[in-house]
Amino acid sequence: MKTRKKEYGTANLIGRRVETLRKARRISQKDFISKMQLFGCDINPTSFSKLEGQIRMANDKELFVIARILEVSIEELYPEEVRK
Repeated sequence: MKTRKKEYGTANLIGRRVETLRKARRISQKDFISKMQLFGCDINPTSFSKLEGQIRMANDKELFVIARILEVSIEELYPEEVRK
């Protein structure tokens, strides 16, 4: 696995968790983006990378699709300390 080049931002709460879950399932960013596009999410690699890096916010459709692909609830995309 590649090491993150930049520190995480603060624009969203889910990015770090999405990245962790995606990597745990051994899905590349490229394959994940392809799956998102099959669900009708028009997202490009730069935009997705910024989402995972917490540089940009995810919209509601992206949250829904990401949860579906990762087979988790939307709530599970948030860090555990937020879910308590």
